Amino acid sequence: MDLQQIRYFLALSRELHYWNTAAKMNITQSALTRQIQSLENELGLLLFERNKRNVKLTPAGRFLRGKWEVEINEIEFIHQFAKQIHLGESGTIRIAYPDSISASIMPEILAHIAAEYPKLRVELVQVLYENQQEFLRNYKVDLIIARDINNLQGIKSKKVYTDHLALVVPENHPFQSIEDLSTETLSQQKFILPTIDEGSSYGHIIQQVFSNFDFTPNVYLHSEFGAIIIALVRKGLGIAILPDSYQYHDSPGLRFIKLPFKTDLYLNWRTDDQNPTLSNVLQLILNKIGKVD
Repeated sequence: MDLQQIRYFLALSRELHYWNTAAKMNITQSALTRQIQSLENELGLLLFERNKRNVKLTPAGRFLRGKWEVEINEIEFIHQFAKQIHLGESGTIRIAYPDSISASIMPEILAHIAAEYPKLRVELVQVLYENQQEFLRNYKVDLIIARDINNLQGIKSKKVYTDHLALVVPENHPFQSIEDLSTETLSQQKFILPTIDEGSSYGHIIQQVFSNFDFTPNVYLHSEFGAIIIALVRKGLGIAILPDSYQYHDSPGLRFIKLPFKTDLYLNWRTDDQNPTLSNVLQLILNKIGKVD
């Protein structure tokens, strides 16, 4: 017994006519008869009562039609879902991303994914810098959007976006523009900075800002979380250097002074991952979001 035999049975149970059923199923009437007889022999029961004029279901046939109609629909759904997974149109993809793009390009990325793959489930997570490689290698996430390029074996990085650093100050702060920044004025400020991890290319860019203005910052506090830094700056506890994409957050009471230092965003993924869903999402982001200034 196979699925095609069950399909023939269900078609005949609806038509109750061998010739009409054979035509609809695109087989000969004799082939249909053999398929039904083979199914009956395997089951050891009659499915249809036949004479020269009429075909009707036996009680056992009516019972099996009710059961098999439900089962065949479920099987067809399962097969279709499996095909979508195989083609990368369904299933789940886990994406880690920095908080700085939560209100800038991340909504755009998700909108493109939803439009192109509406049945795909997306899980969003935020991962500390020191955990990113472990999360990728151990399949805890499928794709990481980060401000650090990854040169480790087995992980590929590609730059897809560039924005700038900004000095973030309360709106009542005397700093109004970049012309107000100097070694002397910056040396008088308290800074609230992201945690600088060893080897971080993003941390290196922040250090370049200090070198450019030739001063050593008075760091009041470090935090991994940009949202907390934003809140502390708004409270007047210090000033910060953050990606200017934070200005797209709902951040009243703040001023963003754009600095002449760029910070890049990279896609990081496993080079040996054959998951078609990952491949589809990667290509979509590269085609739709890729913007390198």
